[in-house]
Amino acid sequence: MILNLDSHFKPLNGDEIQFQSFTFAGGEPHIKINPDFDHQQPVTVTHRLNSFHDFGVLCLAVDALQRMGLELYQLVIPYFPAARQDRVMIPGEPLTVKVYADIINGFRFKKVTVFDAHSEVAPALLNNCNAVPNHRFIQKVIQQIGNEPLLVSPDGGALKKIYKVSEFLNGMEVVECSKHRDVKTGKLEGFKVYADDLEGRDCLVVDDICDGGGTFIGLAAELKRKHAGKLYLAVSHGIFSKGIDQLAACFDHVFTTDSFRELEHEQLTQFKLDQALLA
Repeated sequence: MILNLDSHFKPLNGDEIQFQSFTFAGGEPHIKINPDFDHQQPVTVTHRLNSFHDFGVLCLAVDALQRMGLELYQLVIPYFPAARQDRVMIPGEPLTVKVYADIINGFRFKKVTVFDAHSEVAPALLNNCNAVPNHRFIQKVIQQIGNEPLLVSPDGGALKKIYKVSEFLNGMEVVECSKHRDVKTGKLEGFKVYADDLEGRDCLVVDDICDGGGTFIGLAAELKRKHAGKLYLAVSHGIFSKGIDQLAACFDHVFTTDSFRELEHEQLTQFKLDQALLA
């Protein structure tokens, strides 16, 4: 049985558990699960955790299921909340990723599936974590592009993952890049592409998250300065908090999944996460 807490996000096949959810006038979420289903079957819960409200609905749903005596098999949360807050950079900050992980561990699911985790920290903190890489997603992107571009790592943090993608794709060529971020202000500068001349080769920049897009806009300018051909961007989790227009001005096309929300733009292709991409 599957409880899909987001009606627009149904990544797995199976019989659905019906429910009603609403928010009280004071802002508190609430849920009522219809008990008319086979209680002998284990339950999988899916959700997109884009806010504390979403996380609150998940907590309430799990409590309701536990009170019904159901076996909790799998939790599918492709975008792990606060995954970027995986270290304390300055005194006074929380280790937010651990706060979420500790609560989720208390749910006692037999498996917790996340997609393209930002770093190794979240999977290490989660009990029974099934960390699905972005390999099949990038494979679908390249099939859509129709030729074999250079794989571009935007910074040092993405290097280990992009070489694993390259290995999965039979050794596609990788271009390494770097940047500098001021940890106090967040300002980005010093973009570098470690290649003398890209000689008109098409480039696919690969990363896990696009929020405001500053990293990719700055990198696109440097790639063009090194004579790149067409530029493509593939991000597993498309937040796009500043929209897509600025990115579309720098990249020929942008690819993402529906792990965070649905989006439409003439230069955007969004793949639905399904059992094939989450395998």
